[in-house]
Amino acid sequence: MTFLRNFWNEEQGQDLIEYTLLMAFVALASAALFLGAGGNIKGIWSVTNSQLSSANSQAS
Repeated sequence: MTFLRNFWNEEQGQDLIEYTLLMAFVALASAALFLGAGGNIKGIWSVTNSQLSSANSQAS
């Protein structure tokens, strides 16, 4: 019975779990931001590419 009581009251691994959950949340939030920004960056590159192609054809 003492073993079960000590096991229930032990909090040594609690910090590790909390930091792991925090790290997982930060990783997921970062991934969501990168995925959201990916479309915007693709649009910027597309516009820039078309402008460069247009400038190249006019210069030739």
